[in-house]
Amino acid sequence: MTTKLHMLTDGQARPLVLLLTAGNVNDNPTFPQLMAGLRVARPGPGRPRTRPDHVLGDKGYSSRANREHLRRRGIPHTIPEPRDQQANRARRGSRGGRPVGFNAARYKRRNVVERGFNQLKGWRGLATRYDKHAINYRGALTYRALLAWLP
Repeated sequence: MTTKLHMLTDGQARPLVLLLTAGNVNDNPTFPQLMAGLRVARPGPGRPRTRPDHVLGDKGYSSRANREHLRRRGIPHTIPEPRDQQANRARRGSRGGRPVGFNAARYKRRNVVERGFNQLKGWRGLATRYDKHAINYRGALTYRALLAWLP
């Protein structure tokens, strides 16, 4: 049995939200759960922030539902559209809607997310993965994520 890690990171590749699912779960249904788990403490008093400045995602998170979720919350996003979705939209003609906006220069910063994954999974305790239970794996991920926040 396998597991898949879904993660939101900040601009310094530090994990903000970790979500562990079964390995065969698609990325699209997990996106609202990731966004719901986002809580960033403010420097002073007040409730934590739940709305990021901008969201960068890969093609796995490109769906109409995810884009609508972000649009409804007023969150700008840069998510590339897969070729099959582009072809389906073009096939429908004017009923297919307009192409999604994509900023290639901003998307280049997506490597920060990949660096966050590498920092987590580069730890030998996670890379070897001797434990068989997802709860133990999640605990190790959480511990490693907390270490990322230490100076």
